[in-house]
Amino acid sequence: MSQPPVPDSEGLPPPGGLAELAVAHGLTVSGARVGLGAYISQMWGRRYFILAFSQAKLTAQYSQAKLGQLWQVVTPLLNAAVYFFIFGWLLGGRGGMENEQYIPFLVTGVFVFAFTQNSAMAGVRAISGNLGLVRALHFPRASLPISFSLQQLQQLLFSMIVLVVVLLGFGHFPGFAWLLVVPCLALQFVFNTGLALIMARMGAKTPDLAQLLPFVLRTWMYASGVMYPLEHMLQKAGAHSWVSDVLLANPAAVYMDLMRFALIDGLPEALPTHVWALALGWAVLVGGGGFVYFWKAEEQYGRG
Repeated sequence: MSQPPVPDSEGLPPPGGLAELAVAHGLTVSGARVGLGAYISQMWGRRYFILAFSQAKLTAQYSQAKLGQLWQVVTPLLNAAVYFFIFGWLLGGRGGMENEQYIPFLVTGVFVFAFTQNSAMAGVRAISGNLGLVRALHFPRASLPISFSLQQLQQLLFSMIVLVVVLLGFGHFPGFAWLLVVPCLALQFVFNTGLALIMARMGAKTPDLAQLLPFVLRTWMYASGVMYPLEHMLQKAGAHSWVSDVLLANPAAVYMDLMRFALIDGLPEALPTHVWALALGWAVLVGGGGFVYFWKAEEQYGRG
């Protein structure tokens, strides 16, 4: 049997023998990346931690505010009020909709886009903002951005109570179409989780990205039709057909369209049948791709 390399007279192993010596004594690289299948298995084993961490973050988010968790609802409602005043009243961006349709249209868009926006913002700080935890404990790092995305889902579900009240107040009552909210939110959650994972890896390497991201997200919001029917505004502006196709196919617009047409009766434009295919495609592409992209850099998080 071969023996492990014997150190020389100065107590150092012979040249090229460090790796062999480590293997002979069962040593491995600390924090080494495991295979994708084993990584997914580790994630499943941490599922209770992910859920508990997301709930703790949600509880602590507004712990210093007097209104507490009510700010989860008050903030998007105040944003919706500002957008209604500017885009719905001053600029005439309703696209022919009356208040009975436009206000639920606007509130739904604000809540749905905020879900994606907040997931991206939480994701970009998931690693860089939790370096103490990352360096102190060994666990799959993807647990952090996933838990932050789950936190935003819980926040949206809480806000949906107010959204339902708004819908009922303007004469939009539950129907079979409301059941489509479940698959729509599931697809958007997968997309948001992948986006959070991508942002987490990028933010871990470039912390300054957290300062730039709000401007990117604000541009995305204006290009997605949160405050106005996007197709109507594009036609009004005389945009080229390819520009319209690109903007209408962007994931934020897709998930908002699905939610609006599921919840609001009598919108002036019909929902194209390919929107569900786009929603599924974005979820698979960004959700799956984001997970693999984050896993590829597992060894780098918390170092340097």
